[in-house]
Amino acid sequence: MNNKTVITQFLLLGLPIPPEHRHLFYALFLAMYLTTVLGNLLIIILVRLDSHLHTPMYLFLSNLSFADLCFSSVTMPKLLQNMQSQDTSIPYVGCLTQIFFFLMFGYLGSFILVAMAYDRYVAICFPLQYTRIMSPKLCTCLVLLFWILTSSHAMMHTLLAARLSFCENNVIVNFFCDLFALLKLACSDTYVNELIIFIMGGLVVIIPFILIVISYASIISSILKVPSTQGIYKVFSTCGSHLSVVSLFYGTVIGLYLCPSGNNFTVKESAMAMMYTVVTPMLNPFIYSLRNRDMKRALVRVIYSKKISL
Repeated sequence: MNNKTVITQFLLLGLPIPPEHRHLFYALFLAMYLTTVLGNLLIIILVRLDSHLHTPMYLFLSNLSFADLCFSSVTMPKLLQNMQSQDTSIPYVGCLTQIFFFLMFGYLGSFILVAMAYDRYVAICFPLQYTRIMSPKLCTCLVLLFWILTSSHAMMHTLLAARLSFCENNVIVNFFCDLFALLKLACSDTYVNELIIFIMGGLVVIIPFILIVISYASIISSILKVPSTQGIYKVFSTCGSHLSVVSLFYGTVIGLYLCPSGNNFTVKESAMAMMYTVVTPMLNPFIYSLRNRDMKRALVRVIYSKKISL
């Protein structure tokens, strides 16, 4: 029997922040995380309480907000704790747990963005058939399917990571337990893990991105057939916010994982990781709420009804 070093915990390298600026960045990240939590909670509560928002688009939006809230909560509390403490360790089981929820909520957000793109496609290209196509049953089944697919996918990667052996090196070059960083520490063969990541990555990242592009290409093509200022304005007002979120999410993920700069966790890569784990979930409530008249009206109605009940 070969002697193996049993790794019971990993050390998170964290962000490349100078010590003299640590308190400033701690305050910044804390404010960003609180904004993410409060903003996404507000959307979930409004969609839940206001009957005018009980539509397919806002069903998907509330699930996206929940996914963003959980996605950010997987990494940010631990990052904030590590910035205030000299102990940057995370238990082995805690690391695998973080990987599972990180993958699940990250991919869930990706799938919901596809559903939102399809919803906009049907609303613009088939407005008279929108109610029939985007039925409550279809939307509920889509959301349930997304939850099942993403949780199964995340569990598969987590179980494959759990079978790996680790030696003396237990320093993860990131501020959270990233699956790619963890594989670099493994002493055992990671061929199966990398193969599954390559195959499944196309299914849960590339294909959703292609579907979103096809949806918006179809929307633009449909509008250009009857060119008008009103039609162009409708496209941008209806789809602009969704395209902004898609660009932020996929742009940073592709830049970080498909175009890595090397083995070291550089300032550029840390900024990209913060962009899709913290900034994008934080911006979603602003993108969808501040520019959305339905959300503003729902907020007024909820506040007004609470005042009357008091």
